[in-house]
Amino acid sequence: MDRILTYTIQPEQEGMQLLDFLRSKGFSRGILSSMKPYKSAIQLNGERGFGKSVLRTGDFLRIHIPETDSSENILPVKMDLSILYEDEDILVINKEADMPVHPSIGNYDNTLANGIAWYFKEKGQAFVYRCINRLDRDTTGALILAKNPYSAAVLSAQMKQRQIRRTYLAIVQGITPEFGTIDAPIGRAEDSTIERQVDFTNGERAVTHYERLDAYGSYDGHTFSRLSAHDIQKASAVTFITYSLMELHLETGRTHQIRVHMKHIGHPLPGDFLYNPDYRIIHRQPLHSFQLEFAHPVTGENICITAPVPRDFANAFHHL
Repeated sequence: MDRILTYTIQPEQEGMQLLDFLRSKGFSRGILSSMKPYKSAIQLNGERGFGKSVLRTGDFLRIHIPETDSSENILPVKMDLSILYEDEDILVINKEADMPVHPSIGNYDNTLANGIAWYFKEKGQAFVYRCINRLDRDTTGALILAKNPYSAAVLSAQMKQRQIRRTYLAIVQGITPEFGTIDAPIGRAEDSTIERQVDFTNGERAVTHYERLDAYGSYDGHTFSRLSAHDIQKASAVTFITYSLMELHLETGRTHQIRVHMKHIGHPLPGDFLYNPDYRIIHRQPLHSFQLEFAHPVTGENICITAPVPRDFANAFHHL
């Protein structure tokens, strides 16, 4: 949707050219190009502004950012959406499991995009679907949507520059080290369009930081929560089934990164149909986008949003 932004030039911005000022605010080349056909898109003190216009303290800028894209081909489908935060620039959703983020072959009307299209249709608002942090179909939790071209450009730049702090929770098999970093490149598995693997020859750099928050095990039908050091030592027994609750932070954003990395160090996620189809405690991979922390694309305010842990995830970790 269109967006209008206003600025009052501050003393430290005195003497800047208008184009340099806009670039400093995160206006991408694409957005600047989209405004060229509109004579009133950039107004300086009520008059048409130009890229080389020199700014003075107290000058007033009014910027009209037009919407030039369209998501009209996405079919609106009524869904119950869990909205964590919304304002004029962003929408943060708590995504459910078994929900693809984008339409694809075989998934035309069951995706988050379909639900978002319905949401804005009911509000009578045009909306272009712009997803900033993508989640796998069965991964739950916080996901950011940009509501206009400008917020999309700024947030995408933050993602690229690793300025959006993403905190995930996961349940993995076994007792992991207390904390660590996995620095192992990831590439596409041979003869597969979706599976990924650690590939030190052709893979792209991937870095995951992790910390074990808790652990529990099941032995002879009994569950032991918050395992002690003695319990962990006992966990080496074949009959002692153990799991760890992990907090993970992504330094990069490769496809299936957490799932591939945890399998690589010998602690795969249970219930993962692709990498570890063990469904004893849960029927999908227990991976949750728990928290997103980032600078608001317009105000610069620090935003920290937490998504409640889904019931099946919580039940899996306290499985009896």
